[in-house]
Amino acid sequence: MSTATHPSLLAEATSRLDAIARARQVAMQDRSELPAGWIAPWVERSWQRCLHLGLAPQQPVAFDTVTHQQMQRTQEGNQQLVQTAKPILEKLGRAIVNTRYFAILTNRDGVVVDTSGAIDRSDPRADLITRIGTDLSERSVGTTAIGVALNELQPVWLHRGEHFFSNTAVYSCAGAPLWGPDGVCVGMLDLTGIDAVERPELKHLVTQTASHIENALVLAQPHTLVVRLNWPGNTLGTDADGIVCLDTDGWISAANPTARQMVPQLATPRQAHAHTQRPVAVHVSEVFGIGFELLFDAAHRSDPVLEIPLWTGLRLQALPLLRAQEAQAMQATPLNGGRDTVALKDMETALIRKAIDQARGNIAQAAQALGISRATVYRKLGQKQGRPDNH
Repeated sequence: MSTATHPSLLAEATSRLDAIARARQVAMQDRSELPAGWIAPWVERSWQRCLHLGLAPQQPVAFDTVTHQQMQRTQEGNQQLVQTAKPILEKLGRAIVNTRYFAILTNRDGVVVDTSGAIDRSDPRADLITRIGTDLSERSVGTTAIGVALNELQPVWLHRGEHFFSNTAVYSCAGAPLWGPDGVCVGMLDLTGIDAVERPELKHLVTQTASHIENALVLAQPHTLVVRLNWPGNTLGTDADGIVCLDTDGWISAANPTARQMVPQLATPRQAHAHTQRPVAVHVSEVFGIGFELLFDAAHRSDPVLEIPLWTGLRLQALPLLRAQEAQAMQATPLNGGRDTVALKDMETALIRKAIDQARGNIAQAAQALGISRATVYRKLGQKQGRPDNH
């Protein structure tokens, strides 16, 4: 329902814009500190950064593109980000198809590397900000969700006059930073509307979508074992899991933000090597109070879930999966409602049936390969002791 046909929404929207205008007057013209609650703190901080850069609210914004050489480096350096995010952005487009909002993906410097959604190329206000290579950093275009998210490193929502420059006040946008597999910010995701109804709920959508992209980036890294983590009592096997990837020797090659929140040793990326500039690797023994061999052993069992102790004294439940198992078991993200995600019980059944097929129906041989008893095979398949149906 639009504000044009609903008096209460129109009054609320007018009051919101009046409050923004009042804050702009005090902060930008009077150069006074804003009273608490007048505007979001991160917006005020961005305004102050822009003023310190010598920017003026009334000056025009050109939406410049980077140089050809910079564009080449940007495309080469963000190829995996773009490829990984593309299918997720296509699903995101279905959620915003009727809202007049579209998606912008930038690198860590705020340069556009991809876009998605219904973009009206006949409208310069849309076309200029969605050109690949356009610099949308705070230094270039002032306060936007892109600049604020990259500076504050948190999800944000900005509406109309909360943007620094007067001629960017037609935009409303939500933004969230994107964290790479090494725990370092690699870019951000933005949802922008032009002369659109304010939709602060898009902050939740952009944050959730950013999480899907981050998880996909982690799983795209070279690894031998994936360990999905959650607190006891929660369901494993969704995008709400912490995700840690290991190589064959137990070194952690990647972790998503959720895992870094769960495990203190992963919270802050280690100091980078002087030559490679990559964070120092962490061994799983520094994170969990068990040997990494136990995780690999569990991945070969029909019931791979186990509880693992952290060095803090807390415990997590873990689902170790070999790379082939991960591909088979987790076929979708919650963006599609989780309809394609294989339930843990179904995953176990599928793995057992696959082992039986590989053993040409020999239950004893399949059980031995899985490291379980014949009785467990029958129990997991819910059948009496006899030859299970292999089809």
